Amino acid sequence: MADANQGMPEIKGTLPLYKKPEPLNAQAHKGKGLKYGDRPFDFLKDTHFVPLVAGEFAPASGQFPIIFLGETRIPVAVMGLREGTNLYVDPVTGEFDRYAYLPGFVRRYPFVAAVHTEDKQRFTLCVDVDSPLMSDNPDRPFFDDKGQLTPFMQNALDIVQRFETDVLATNQMVAEFRELDLFEEQTTNFQPRDEQGNPVGEPQVIATYWGISMEKVKGLPAAKLSELRDTGALGAIYAHLISIGRWDLIIGRAVARQAQGGATAPMGIAPPPPEA
Repeated sequence: MADANQGMPEIKGTLPLYKKPEPLNAQAHKGKGLKYGDRPFDFLKDTHFVPLVAGEFAPASGQFPIIFLGETRIPVAVMGLREGTNLYVDPVTGEFDRYAYLPGFVRRYPFVAAVHTEDKQRFTLCVDVDSPLMSDNPDRPFFDDKGQLTPFMQNALDIVQRFETDVLATNQMVAEFRELDLFEEQTTNFQPRDEQGNPVGEPQVIATYWGISMEKVKGLPAAKLSELRDTGALGAIYAHLISIGRWDLIIGRAVARQAQGGATAPMGIAPPPPEA
């Protein structure tokens, strides 16, 4: 159940992109809405990790490495090799790669749910008021003349509500992976090469993260594997494992961006190691 602004809602979890989310309110946000302009994805251009939900692992695995970060093992799609550079947002046009999968976390922006501590089934719809999409002369207003949510906002509310349901299911899946001790610390290396393709120097670590161990999965009892298959978790595991092969795509994009005069090449850009 969603509402406008009741009780004491709280926004939880990791929120890249969001700067100042606040409860959407017909009085406070009267006449306001969204304007996408000529560079609709500029808000994403500095974000290199985007959270995913379990149902997105399969479509995302064809384009991005899917890794797990931090103590809670948050699943994210890797869209860049360094903070401040999203290799899927064109620096000239501000457009997102039309052939790449766009995660639900991005599609719901600048809206987000704040969960009520006393009632987990209820949430307050919030909007990032510092978003570059916010406008006093919007193409997509939040409220109509009667102070009711516009059809655009009704659709946004539905997207946020479904996303929150997917987040809960994903958290449960990840918690089970942790309980089964399926995670292991993994690294991805980059080998610099000359124009002839010969190795130059030592391989460099470009990422350290949590991943699922195929050996640990193989060691699970048959009954547990069947259970994971029936819940869809096994499919998510295989999508994650397949996605690890996409690091070459990310590195290739970084090299191409450097050749165009954009971000630097993937040299010595390893993010900090995951928390224990």
